[in-house]
Amino acid sequence: MSGLARYFKKRGCVVCGYDKTCTSLTAALRNEGIPVVFHDEIGNIPLSFQETDANTLIIYTPAIPKDSLLLNFFRSGGFALKKRSEVLGIISRSMFTIAVAGTHGKTTTSSMIAHVLKDSGYDCSAFLGGIATNYESNVLFGDNNTMVVEADEFDRSFLTLHPDIAIVTSMDADHLDIYGDKSHLIESFKQFTSQLKPGGKLLYRKGLDLSNGHTYAASAVADIQAVNVRVENGSFHFDFKNEQLIIENIKMGLPGLHNIENAVAAIEVALQLGIHPDKICTALGNFKGVKRRFEYIVKSEGHVYIDDYAHHPEELRACIQAVKTLYPNKKLTTVFQPHLFTRTRDFAEGFAEVLGMTDELIMLDIYPARELPIPGVNSEMILDRINLSKKRILSKHDVIDFVRDERPELLLTVGAGDIDTLIEPLKQLLENA
Repeated sequence: MSGLARYFKKRGCVVCGYDKTCTSLTAALRNEGIPVVFHDEIGNIPLSFQETDANTLIIYTPAIPKDSLLLNFFRSGGFALKKRSEVLGIISRSMFTIAVAGTHGKTTTSSMIAHVLKDSGYDCSAFLGGIATNYESNVLFGDNNTMVVEADEFDRSFLTLHPDIAIVTSMDADHLDIYGDKSHLIESFKQFTSQLKPGGKLLYRKGLDLSNGHTYAASAVADIQAVNVRVENGSFHFDFKNEQLIIENIKMGLPGLHNIENAVAAIEVALQLGIHPDKICTALGNFKGVKRRFEYIVKSEGHVYIDDYAHHPEELRACIQAVKTLYPNKKLTTVFQPHLFTRTRDFAEGFAEVLGMTDELIMLDIYPARELPIPGVNSEMILDRINLSKKRILSKHDVIDFVRDERPELLLTVGAGDIDTLIEPLKQLLENA
């Protein structure tokens, strides 16, 4: 949504917005001249948006509650309303579109592709689901006709896209409040991949229930794969191999086998566009990742603090495994905030299994987002399933006190809610330790 706000602002439109929580991102938008309000009250609507006008467009995300006063004011007032995904579909319609879909991995992969295209001189525009650290933005503007877009499966939003190149990173069960079961989720992904433009290309991770494309992998035999994966001097290295060539000794700017897998897809896309392997390798080496995707907040002799957006069991697994691979001899303290009551209910066993990999666990209460509470669904239902001697539920305020007192040597905060409001205070505590 903020990417679209920036896009229309650059095009000279008057842009205003609403969000539930004030964050560093909303602060950045306000500094860029885009007013943002945080109370769902009709009185907060600027005068210029209170009367129906053919030149006024209201863009909303399905994450906003259906009973939102602001949303229903515009609906009842006869305004032109479009979902974020519809607008992305309209913008991308006349462009060569590279769309990255997946229940996880899509933000990093799309950002990686966009960076390789930018850094190599090929260029592109991009709408990303996170803040690309190299650019401090989630929207990039290019001078050619190529667009990279993150294709969101939530509410079947990605079905508005008709890409030239489609990448599918994962299809794990998620958003079951929307899809009901995994079979309907997979059905939507198959429909998405069937919407390629004539002559379009599909890349998908090996093992997914898809066809009519090329498979890729980081730890399995596939059409496109990483081989000779290793850790050298604290960095991941690998060789790339497809049916035509081998690229040796690629140094990753990001840790984790899952990010090597993302890089394999990005390399193949770049090769399809004719970008030279040397330029691809250089770009991957200086790719700094995405805010809140395995982001180093503190990295000193005494303390390492990493923050990640992971909110699904498989995302957590990849994140925790990467941390433990890089720091096998350090005690890992993890702070996790569950996101959505339905997701907690549907994947309680999976969360418990993965969070049991950490050494010490602190859980926050569930972040509800658009949902109302479900009786019996809470953070305790995960915690009670975990066989750890050091586990507890704390408030955000108590987490700050805990870190101040304990000074953990290896700290990981994970979750998709408002846990990011802890980042700055925890950073200050550990930097001053």
